[in-house]
Amino acid sequence: MPELPEVEVIRSGLVEYVRGRALSKVEVLHPRAVRKHDRGAEHFTSELSGRAFLDVRRRGKYLWLDLGDARSTDAFRPDGESTRPEQAVLAHLGMSGQLLVQPPSAPDEKHLRVRFVFDDGGPELRFVDQRTFGGLNLTDLLRSGGTLVPEPIGHIAADPMEPAFDRDAAVELIRSRRTGIKRALLDQSLVSGVGNIYADEALWRAGLHWAQSTGKLAREDGSTLLEAVGEVMRDALDAGGTSFDALYVNVNGQSGYFGRSLAVYGRTGSPCSRCGVAIRRDVFMKRSAYSCPGCQPLPAEPHW
Repeated sequence: MPELPEVEVIRSGLVEYVRGRALSKVEVLHPRAVRKHDRGAEHFTSELSGRAFLDVRRRGKYLWLDLGDARSTDAFRPDGESTRPEQAVLAHLGMSGQLLVQPPSAPDEKHLRVRFVFDDGGPELRFVDQRTFGGLNLTDLLRSGGTLVPEPIGHIAADPMEPAFDRDAAVELIRSRRTGIKRALLDQSLVSGVGNIYADEALWRAGLHWAQSTGKLAREDGSTLLEAVGEVMRDALDAGGTSFDALYVNVNGQSGYFGRSLAVYGRTGSPCSRCGVAIRRDVFMKRSAYSCPGCQPLPAEPHW
């Protein structure tokens, strides 16, 4: 499933193509793609027709497109006044969701679920989802963590890439829990946007074992870890994200390359680039945890 860097790559690509454009028509080709929109596909399409995308924003692994009336976008407002959105289209990509920008003449993708057509006749926005675990939802916005976010994700914590992110406060919140440090990193109510890949990479950079107890985590180590989370995400962004699955692509259908730079994730048995000890894989929450026994020694009192 895409993590923060992959979703940010998609967000930044979408901004160029959809911000300030008015919709002439929205087509839902598979109702499951809008299953979280309680009022159904027909209402979803009717509510969006004639609206415009004001901006494309993100928190953690969630992405949304701010909605306004066509007359409210900067492109249609001669006075240039900014408009505060009240609704948005919230997108969750699930395991295979793609938001692609395509010319209207391009053939429909096999797993095309939703099509956004703009009144300028330019490139369409298409939601493609092979496994249909992702989806779109029209939702109200509310204020959370210093910014407006879609109501369904109001409980999600700020992520390390947000200006509103308070590292010291996040460290104290993590230390207040009684769990393992990797579990805490994956808890989106504590720090959002971190998934299995970047948790392992950040823990390796910080020299911490994934079973380190949060209750015994020193403040300095917690700060170092969250700094490492930010660093690994910025490095991944520079590489266009990590693409283990061919289904993860940016809006132009291109894959990311950070997978080539991973230090521990997926590298069982390979020598650590820092100390030469073989990378180890452990079973963790029915998934995997990768670490270096040399750089990340097992704590005296691990929290499994």
